[in-house]
Amino acid sequence: MKSVVVIPAYNEANTVGGVVRSLLGRVDGIVVVDDGSVDDTARLARIAGAEVVTHVINRGLGAAIGTGLALALAQGADVIITFDADGQHQAEDIARMLAPLLAGEADITIGTRTLDRQLMPASRRLANWIGNALTFILFGLWVKDSQSGLRAFTRETAQRLELRCDRMEVSSEIVREIRRNQLRLIEIPIQPVYTEYSRSKGQGFFVGLKTAGKLLLHRVMR
Repeated sequence: MKSVVVIPAYNEANTVGGVVRSLLGRVDGIVVVDDGSVDDTARLARIAGAEVVTHVINRGLGAAIGTGLALALAQGADVIITFDADGQHQAEDIARMLAPLLAGEADITIGTRTLDRQLMPASRRLANWIGNALTFILFGLWVKDSQSGLRAFTRETAQRLELRCDRMEVSSEIVREIRRNQLRLIEIPIQPVYTEYSRSKGQGFFVGLKTAGKLLLHRVMR
């Protein structure tokens, strides 16, 4: 089965090359979506061995994932993995993320970073809890790490996703799609790597609040 990793990236020149190289030989294709970066993200990702598609302007995480999924499907991917560009995820977790899909036991897997919550920075823990709680309230499905960037989809699942949010709200939107389509979800424990750099990325407390507000607005307007 053809496996393709999708890596959304915005100004990730510090880490994207190493992330791409860590995935070589573990999957059949690597797509980096350069989301309007103003640094060397695209060039370094390409040198490392990824196929790169570039947004002319920064459109947001949701838009980058949407572009990456569409390209992976067009390439004939049977399974698609989303993977962060900041070095937080470990390539060794890919096999465990894919195993339930390849065995026909799940339609989607989500990597759970919160089994040992003390490893997660305090601001991330709070933002994560807010995201989990609000996602459950709005969409009726409790996911232990709804904001995790490490996910794996079957081709059929990726084709059924209706993602409309361009930015961070996409993580909760994916949970909504799991519930709406009655997809089989398995949550896989993963061990994130928190460096000073990766701690500066993602959703802190205030970004979490902004994301929560946008989720509420999307819910009202649907």
